[in-house]
Amino acid sequence: MYICDSTVHRLWGRHSRSLTRPSVNEVLVAKVLYPLSLPSLLLSSVSSLSPPPSNPSSQNHTMSDIEKGSAGSHDKETRVDAATLPAYEAGSVAEAQQEDFMTRNGLNLASFKPRRFHTGDGTEIERTMKSRHLHMIAIGGSIGAGFFVGSGKALHNGGPASLLIDFAIIGVMMFNVVYALGELAVMFPVTGGFYTYSTRFIDPSWGFAMGWNYVFQWAIVLPLELTVCGFTVGYWNQDISVAVWITIFLVAIIIINVFGTLGYAEEEFWASAFKLGATIVFLIICLVMVLGGGPKGSRYDHYTGAALWYSPGAFANGFRGFCSCFVTAAFAFSGTELVGLAAAEAKNPVKSLPGAIKQVFWRITLFYILGLFFVGLLIPYDDENLLGANPFINVNASPFVLVGKYANLTGFDSFMNVVILVSVLSLGVSCVYGGSRTLTALAQQGYAPKIFTYVDRSNRPLFSVLLIIAFGPLAYVNLAAAGPTVFDWLLSLSGLAALFTWGSICLSHIRFRKAWALKGHSVEEIPFRAAGGVWGSWLGLVLVVLVLIAQFYVAICPPGGGFNTVEGFFVQYLALPVVIVFWIGGFIWKRTSWLRVDQIDVDTGRREHDWESINAYQAELAAMPAWKRWFHKLFV
Repeated sequence: MYICDSTVHRLWGRHSRSLTRPSVNEVLVAKVLYPLSLPSLLLSSVSSLSPPPSNPSSQNHTMSDIEKGSAGSHDKETRVDAATLPAYEAGSVAEAQQEDFMTRNGLNLASFKPRRFHTGDGTEIERTMKSRHLHMIAIGGSIGAGFFVGSGKALHNGGPASLLIDFAIIGVMMFNVVYALGELAVMFPVTGGFYTYSTRFIDPSWGFAMGWNYVFQWAIVLPLELTVCGFTVGYWNQDISVAVWITIFLVAIIIINVFGTLGYAEEEFWASAFKLGATIVFLIICLVMVLGGGPKGSRYDHYTGAALWYSPGAFANGFRGFCSCFVTAAFAFSGTELVGLAAAEAKNPVKSLPGAIKQVFWRITLFYILGLFFVGLLIPYDDENLLGANPFINVNASPFVLVGKYANLTGFDSFMNVVILVSVLSLGVSCVYGGSRTLTALAQQGYAPKIFTYVDRSNRPLFSVLLIIAFGPLAYVNLAAAGPTVFDWLLSLSGLAALFTWGSICLSHIRFRKAWALKGHSVEEIPFRAAGGVWGSWLGLVLVVLVLIAQFYVAICPPGGGFNTVEGFFVQYLALPVVIVFWIGGFIWKRTSWLRVDQIDVDTGRREHDWESINAYQAELAAMPAWKRWFHKLFV
């Protein structure tokens, strides 16, 4: 184990007038909790501990795993021989691991007290997720307002062909991003992992920017999801103020987060299962409608096929309309990378993560490509009810709801609205989860105030969760401003922010592979490899850059024609200056620059794998019939 010289000296000084000394357990947790001014924590139990050596420089110094990724200045750390330290006090670790049901699930006041032990992997968040949680998070976790509601505006601006092509391009990008992330996460499982890979393999200043960019992204998406829920519920009753529904959903998100990681995992599992089932039902009904099987008197009581692709047409607003769909597609895919973040809290990510990563391909194909293909066959892009067609947000905005309404299927439009509400709630919970875990990891590396390292006995990064939830009330701005204005600002901020995260993951994977080869390692030593290898990451990175260029073009030349105003430009492209500000801030803070390949450390913190089991599995896979090998390659 490792402890800071400075921390030991502080503890020794605080107890120098006492007959007792802090325990090992207290020293381990002091590094995280000392800045929180909780001295009572350090006085709760005592045991003997020899004073720190007067000449720390004579000891062997090394850096902890969590600090290894930063090139900034840190306290030197002293290796302490375990044989010279007393054992943990009786019951201290066992008590933390065997909390009662109420404390473990955050249902009493004791659950808000700080954790009293350290897991030794750079984080105090336990690994409680199961494989089923990861698989469902991968296949349906990020389905939300961007897909069900934002796609309506994209259809209106670009037409059905632009909508389908743009989502397919983002889908190809995400396929490579998630596989690259999976390879890195299996090798280096770190809570809040996306930005730590940028810190480790690209540039600590850029890692700082990506970490805060990701926190900012989820903090902005939360009020956006709450805004969507307000006008979605308005489909049934427009007399009740939107503020009521925003409050109800915000309270629901807070309640789910009371249960910590397990609450998020279970909510995502059941919500994703519901969204998956509902989408399959929707696809079946759409197929029947396209073939003319709708009720008599409805729009779909006769065969229509691809008629809407000819009249009013497949494309709207030309090349401008085509480029305008990218930001909506990027927002709709935001959160796909959460499976990599959640893997750090899985019991066995080496076993469960690869299978979960493979589910992303089917989510892209089933949800996005097929779903939006049928939407384009059934809803014309010039429909007045689509979001963006009218100057104010219309409660009929979702094309998925409109299909049921135009088909005269009693109750189906309401059913799809329920699906949207579940999706909004689900992604709102994901906002708090993703933002809070990344913020906690930032604080652990010294990139954020230490107060955000606080993890309570219910496994919640408490202050990080509270900060992200504090952004929720921004949704009330919708009451004082035109709905589309608020929606556009939030959508553009969050959509482009995700692109920078995805590009950084691809670049981190490319540089990891270069450093891996430089240090004399072979690809065969990597237990889970990205399907496209380094070339797949290059493709993903190039597509990210092209999408950013396309969005820059749209920010200057909007779909409606002419040139944009200054305000209109920043509505479309505000995320770029935000990232630049974070990057400059990181450079000023850490004074670090681009890492050379020979400076990249590929060994510290790397997971030790059971190669005997891995080789045995690969031999078993090679002996299977071809069809079975493909099944395992695609699904397992």
